[in-house]
Amino acid sequence: MQSELFIGLMSGTSLDGIDAALVSFDAADHSVQLHKTCEFEFPQDIHTKLRHVVETPNGVDSQQLKELDDELGLLYASSVNSLLKAASISANDVSAIGCHGQTVDHQPDANPPFSLQLGSGEIIARATGITTVNDFRRADIEAGGQGAPLAPGFHEWAFGQQASASAIVNIGGIANITILSPDEPVKGYDTGPGNTLLDLWCHEHTQKPFDNNGAWGNRGNRDSALLKQLLQEPYLSRTPPKSTGRELFNLQWLKKMFGENGLKLAPQDVQATLTEFTAQTIAAAAQRCAAKQIWICGGGARNAFLMGRLAANLQNCSVMTTDRAGIPADWVEAIAFAWLASARLAGIPTGIPSVTGARSAELLGKIHLSTP
Repeated sequence: MQSELFIGLMSGTSLDGIDAALVSFDAADHSVQLHKTCEFEFPQDIHTKLRHVVETPNGVDSQQLKELDDELGLLYASSVNSLLKAASISANDVSAIGCHGQTVDHQPDANPPFSLQLGSGEIIARATGITTVNDFRRADIEAGGQGAPLAPGFHEWAFGQQASASAIVNIGGIANITILSPDEPVKGYDTGPGNTLLDLWCHEHTQKPFDNNGAWGNRGNRDSALLKQLLQEPYLSRTPPKSTGRELFNLQWLKKMFGENGLKLAPQDVQATLTEFTAQTIAAAAQRCAAKQIWICGGGARNAFLMGRLAANLQNCSVMTTDRAGIPADWVEAIAFAWLASARLAGIPTGIPSVTGARSAELLGKIHLSTP
């Protein structure tokens, strides 16, 4: 019998676009079959609106948020319909869509705590004819958790068969680690910035959206004084559970760190230092859990300079991408949301108190039924 098909949609803190993955899962051997993938860049007007919301959340009214929520819902739906066409399958063949949505404000430590993702699940379900699951963070936050990271449940399902301690590190805009140790509950948290500072700094000085393969940063020289200052950020020494985002790690934060020292550095020297900052914060998290294998996924896995610095900082570990485990590094997060949707439809709680600090393991995600 053919396995059920699910679609995962992921758009992360880098604001670069939508990843869409058509997948099926085999519960018997915890394997993933990736049937089709597509990438969709955000149209320039959507990208501009998202940056405005993320960078000036207090300057956006509820009507603007509602309009952007609807626009993103239509864009996610269009991405799904394009994926279905590319895969030559019908919407009737897909059990559900899992959509992360676009995070525009993540404040789990506020009073009251909240996390806002845009992209109307109702619109996605209606425009695709496929049951859609979104709003994955709310139930965990209402149970006292951080609502993030969300992928450790899938990481445990897909990678949790190792005999020794291992870690999965997703390097998106923010980097997060999942710690898998035999006979211990899964743990995980956001380690700090992944690509977000690298992308923002690169765009400001080269007008390119990211530092392709880390080539620009690799031409620079790390500055020890700036690196030391960056590593003083209090978030880094906080005890998990913890999560963060562009609300903290942004250009304004970076420029506050410069002081007089930063004004004397060439832009590519700052980029080299930011690369080392990301590498060292990830390495510190991996070393604390005594992981012997580090599996890297997300966009940062394609940054050769960053991967080299990770390996240099983790010489007693095996550092590799999840490609080696049969799951392409670019698609782990989109696959994770397809898996989360499948679990939600099956009534399986995927909230992990040992990761988020919630009082209980919650059913994550709001279900929007498709309509004829």
